[in-house]
Amino acid sequence: MTDPADSSSALRPDPAELLKLMETKMPFGRYKGQALIDLPEPYLVWFSSRGFPPGQLGRQLRTVYEIKLNGLEYLFQPLRSRPRPGS
Repeated sequence: MTDPADSSSALRPDPAELLKLMETKMPFGRYKGQALIDLPEPYLVWFSSRGFPPGQLGRQLRTVYEIKLNGLEYLFQPLRSRPRPGS
C-alpha cells in the first residue's frame, strides 16, 4: 500500500491545465476577450460571491480565483516566458 504523503505529484500543478487557463479567453462581460489568468482579482471575487458559471468555464474561473487568492500566480511565469507555437 502506498502512502499518499509520498505522492508529490498531487502537489504539482499540471502544466497543460495552466496553459489552458492562459489560452482561454473570457467569453462575455466587461472582460470579454481577456485571458482568464489576467482577469482582475476583484472580478473573480465577485464571481465567487455570486456563483461561478456552470461547466468548464466555471471550473476554470474557480481555479484562477484559488490561484490568485493563494498568491500562486508565479506558477504561470515559466509558461509566460516560453515561446508560443506560431509566434
